[in-house]
Amino acid sequence: MVWTPEPTYAKPDISVRATTLYYEIAAQLLLPFAERRLLNLYRCREGKCFFQRNREHPPTGTEFDDKVHFEAVVQKNGRTERYLYVESANEIVSCAKVQTVEFHAWGSRAGEVETPDRMVIDLDPGEGVGFGAVKDAALQLRRSFGALGLDSFALLTGGKGVHVVVPLTPQARWEEVREFAKLLCITLAEQAPDRFTIALPKKQRRGRIFLDFLRNQRTATAILPYSARARSGMPVATPVDWDEINDIDRSDHFGIADVEALLARAKSRKLKVWGVASQSLPGFR
Repeated sequence: MVWTPEPTYAKPDISVRATTLYYEIAAQLLLPFAERRLLNLYRCREGKCFFQRNREHPPTGTEFDDKVHFEAVVQKNGRTERYLYVESANEIVSCAKVQTVEFHAWGSRAGEVETPDRMVIDLDPGEGVGFGAVKDAALQLRRSFGALGLDSFALLTGGKGVHVVVPLTPQARWEEVREFAKLLCITLAEQAPDRFTIALPKKQRRGRIFLDFLRNQRTATAILPYSARARSGMPVATPVDWDEINDIDRSDHFGIADVEALLARAKSRKLKVWGVASQSLPGFR
């Protein structure tokens, strides 16, 4: 793989061409969540998949020069990297045409890189944990956020878990959002250690749900709503309303073949406002 020094993963049995067709139809759904948000793209080519983390990593990012926009971001090591972002549905399709399958994104947008506008808790089930337990955990997390005066939203990841997403007015900085998410997850894990854990080693997660708060830090990313997933069956990360989550049987319930249904769902009264809330962390109100 002379074209990238980055880690690569075996390409699953998927059709990148079919994925591109999906984005030609569904880019309008993805755009409100992707627009001006710094992106980390999962691309598949030559039998392998890899993350396009920014323009320079890996060097194949030069293929995007005339297709997207870039934001210069100074890293902790003092080096400046140019991160990709899009401003239109056509630019999303352009990314798909250069083998992008998945759209992952920062919690902040170009021009406001240091102040995230969302918080994400990833509910990742350990070995032996069914999707019913994940749904119960998502509802528990919703109640916890509600007690703190925050609205939250459920996203099927298209894998095994659920993301609970909390939109924010971009005021608090990364370290403050991360600490808030960390303390909440620690509290839940301490109150129900048989159900939850914040332990990173997978062997310690067996039979429990990993509360992943680490997505709430600078350069960390999360899958975007309506992004396809590079997995068998081509599932789609899909927003769901809290009232319907109990009727969903798995995280990969929707796929790219359901694009017409996804378009219709997105127009529904409740999902039209999915992920929209004007709110701040306690202490910033």
